[in-house]
Amino acid sequence: MPLKTEEVEEPVLNLTPMIDIVLLLIIFFMVGTKFSDAERQFEIELPTVADALPLTELPDELIVSIAKTGEMFLGDQLITLQELEVELKVAKARYAEQAVVVRGDAEGRYQSIMDVLAVCHRVGVTNLSLANRVAQEDSP
Repeated sequence: MPLKTEEVEEPVLNLTPMIDIVLLLIIFFMVGTKFSDAERQFEIELPTVADALPLTELPDELIVSIAKTGEMFLGDQLITLQELEVELKVAKARYAEQAVVVRGDAEGRYQSIMDVLAVCHRVGVTNLSLANRVAQEDSP
């Protein structure tokens, strides 16, 4: 007895949703180009200035490192607390939101870190962070 088999339907790809999206994108870009043309409608000569400062990126954060012996480094330069205060005042005057990172040795004196934090507070540095690292767990 022969079995009746149904004919396999060919898959059909419905392109209607894709065409709708493409037409919407075309309309979106056409409207967007109208806005950019509106700026060029008027011939305006912009004023010039002689003493304008160039736009720059935000300054890098200042890194204060405190060694185990209590020596302080600003970047890679050995520095005293008084020199640090002067440098931070200059940096704060240039950029009010100057960031400072304090890196203290884990085996060093805590008083050295507190001295640096006190200088930052006197100068008015508000963007201050203490560097640390995550302890690695030993796997069994």
